[in-house]
Amino acid sequence: MDFFLPSAKSKSEDHTSDGDLKWWQLSLIGVGSTIGTGFFLGSAIGIKITGPSIVLSFILAAIGTYIVYNLLAKMTASDPQDGSFCYYANKAYGRWAGFSSGWNYWSSNILIMGSQLTALSILSQFWFPNIPIWIFATGYAVLSIVVVLTGNKGFDKVEDFLAVMKTAAIIMFILIVVAALFGLFHLEAQKLNIPNSTQKFFPNDFKGFWSSLIYAFYAYGGIEVIGLMALRLKKKEDAPKAGMIMLIFLVILYVLSLGLAVLLAAHGDFNDKESPFVTALSPFRLGFFPHVFNAAIILAGFSTMTASLFGVTTLLVTLAEDGDAPKIFAKKIKRWKSLPLPSLGLAIVGLIASIVTALLLPGKIYEYITTAAGILILFNWAFIILSGLKLVELKAWGKILAIIGIVLILAAVIGTLAEKSIRMGFFISMIVVFLIGLISFFLQKKVWNKAHGAK
Repeated sequence: MDFFLPSAKSKSEDHTSDGDLKWWQLSLIGVGSTIGTGFFLGSAIGIKITGPSIVLSFILAAIGTYIVYNLLAKMTASDPQDGSFCYYANKAYGRWAGFSSGWNYWSSNILIMGSQLTALSILSQFWFPNIPIWIFATGYAVLSIVVVLTGNKGFDKVEDFLAVMKTAAIIMFILIVVAALFGLFHLEAQKLNIPNSTQKFFPNDFKGFWSSLIYAFYAYGGIEVIGLMALRLKKKEDAPKAGMIMLIFLVILYVLSLGLAVLLAAHGDFNDKESPFVTALSPFRLGFFPHVFNAAIILAGFSTMTASLFGVTTLLVTLAEDGDAPKIFAKKIKRWKSLPLPSLGLAIVGLIASIVTALLLPGKIYEYITTAAGILILFNWAFIILSGLKLVELKAWGKILAIIGIVLILAAVIGTLAEKSIRMGFFISMIVVFLIGLISFFLQKKVWNKAHGAK
């Protein structure tokens, strides 16, 4: 999952662009920017919770994801803005909505960085199992901060390459499994875990399936960023088509790879300490695969985490310039390549909190943070749908789809309460939402209303 670098002055200026992208180029960018550790490692939690029915979870999540993308693309096409979707929330429901959407997204990014940081540390334990995850987390955090401080010229060139690596790793897994199924590794048919009954397809009943939805949605996280990139299309009306093709490719890639994984390994074999694809191929004793695949995920995950650090840093600058954060966070230091060091400093505090939490809760931190981050993302997606219902002229079918999207999002969020091992993530997200709502209410009563009255 990759994240955008929102530009400033999103709430006050209209921006149009001639565009330089064809629809298929946007689709490819979307695929590369969406695939991340949420899929490579987070899907293992989903499989552990629900078994083979994880495939159905990913199909339902794809439907909800497309509904969100389609509405955002339509809003972007009708009212092009270089800023974030906070603008549309503000336009539809007022300043409280734009403020809440922006800070909710900032908070979700902070948690996502923590989730990715923990994922990278867990994956590194594949080679060094005796080293605590907080040590790895510290090392990756420092390295990511260094990359941000030294600028992004080289990093920009590497990003496209790492996006290809993410996709190539999944395709490599699919090709190896297909070769195995055709007898290259002498796989016996009776060893396949074919779910030939409802109990085998839903080993933890409906409750497990319900709880797994959040991880399926989390794997599609970042799709809202591609909606914003519709500004770069030569033909803005091609945005929905680009999103549909992108999602079809992602669904095929996700569903095929996960379907093959649960076919090769039993439900009880999967765990949140290694990628489900490594688990699935472990019986074949392919000495090269676990190491190559693990390294590919770590490199790709690190690029995503660093991109997220750039994103939250720049987003806070945007919020500060729009008056939704203290002005100090908009300050840039020319001596440090015009970097917004105050904004970066607050993001670093979030990283440090993740490291400390990893030290205190090494066993459950990944589930908790990933669940909370996924829920906060879905809250922003709900904002997008609700904004679209008010700002976009929809026919009856479009309104029905929007309602379906809201229902799927609510189902994924509430489903986290059904599983004890991830329930804490729900409460973490609720605390964040409550605090943002409380601050928003205070500012509405004490600041924004007075400023509006003064005008």
